[in-house]
Amino acid sequence: MVTGRVQLRGAEAKEGGAVAESAMAPSVSAYHHFAPTVSDVEASAQWYERVFGMTRLPVVFPHHGGEKGGYAVVLMEPRSGIVLGLHHHDTNPGQPFDERRTGLDHMSFSVAGRADLDAWAGWLDSLGVENSGVVDTGDPLPYSVVVFRDPDNIQLELFYMAG
Repeated sequence: MVTGRVQLRGAEAKEGGAVAESAMAPSVSAYHHFAPTVSDVEASAQWYERVFGMTRLPVVFPHHGGEKGGYAVVLMEPRSGIVLGLHHHDTNPGQPFDERRTGLDHMSFSVAGRADLDAWAGWLDSLGVENSGVVDTGDPLPYSVVVFRDPDNIQLELFYMAG
């Protein structure tokens, strides 16, 4: 079912002045935000502020569609502009996250260089955040990563792949 979209026929179709090719998805300009459901929104907000240096926006946001029974606390990392929406649901039983269930597996953040991973591993260690240290691998491609988890057990990665 197509709703609110132009069905493309032939090589091109126009909608609102934009030209789209029938065999290519429209482009996106950037990653906007990551929004996990957490068991304790205040504890998680404090953790992300401490670990990533994020700044909390001074308002809470209703869930999409305005459904009752929850809200999101939104934080932003000031240098990169990465946005995080920590969601509270009144009916959340507080179970820890498990990537083996349908849904999110992990969230990965890029860093500019391999040395940044060393700095991150040291930073996480100084905060007492358990982490993998820097892991360099060549399988299936050469990359380096630091893996750690937030208070709800959501796996986070800091990732570097040489260009």
